[in-house]
Amino acid sequence: MDVTLKQPTRVRLITGENHQIPVPVSLRYASADPFAVHVHFLPDVFYNDRSMIWSFARDLLAEGLRAPAGIGDVRIWPCGRFHTIVELDTSQGLAMVRFETPVLRRFLQDSYRVVAAGREDTNAALEHSLAALLDEV
Repeated sequence: MDVTLKQPTRVRLITGENHQIPVPVSLRYASADPFAVHVHFLPDVFYNDRSMIWSFARDLLAEGLRAPAGIGDVRIWPCGRFHTIVELDTSQGLAMVRFETPVLRRFLQDSYRVVAAGREDTNAALEHSLAALLDEV
């Protein structure tokens, strides 16, 4: 049976002027896609009035809570004891989002209760990824 974990929260979008804008997001983890976590930015956050979902490795989130992690499009690092920065790099620009670290830690721990670390079924994850890819073709 597939289990999906959703956790709404607020983050701070760090602008170029070093201002921080509160933004509602939803964190999501699904047992059907056990290696990934998803951050869903709701409509009206960005200029195009569309929602945006960023997906990245659950292991990257765990590593980024302890020390700087990631290469490429997603980088995560601790910012003091109580905040974590997630940097999202796109062809349209760079977004830096500040999370409260306790919120991310609680979400990560909840995800481990759904699927324990190291217990991800690679066959199910591969089937899910292939199905998603084939649906997009």
